[in-house]
Amino acid sequence: MTKITYIAHDGTRFDVDAANGSTVMENAIRHSVPGIEAECGGACACATCHVYVDEAWSAVVGTPEAMEEDMLDFAFDVRPTSRLSCQIRVSGELDGLVVNIPERQG
Repeated sequence: MTKITYIAHDGTRFDVDAANGSTVMENAIRHSVPGIEAECGGACACATCHVYVDEAWSAVVGTPEAMEEDMLDFAFDVRPTSRLSCQIRVSGELDGLVVNIPERQG
């Protein structure tokens, strides 16, 4: 299991044990982490699972692929560490990953 910490926009922390091979989004949904809507179910067809990867983890997580970049255009308040959590695959090297959940608009 890999530990992921989700930090809601109000500062609330959610520490989750995530199975390797799953996605950061799937684990947020499974553990009812607020702020990750995942309307498309993880198909990289919306931006409702947008997160900010903690600066310390951005190099390990990597940069978005072209399709994810296109979807991030629909996210609110995109930053250099913005990612769609459906596109971050959990692995042992991500043990301790911290992601921040932006405040949702609408």
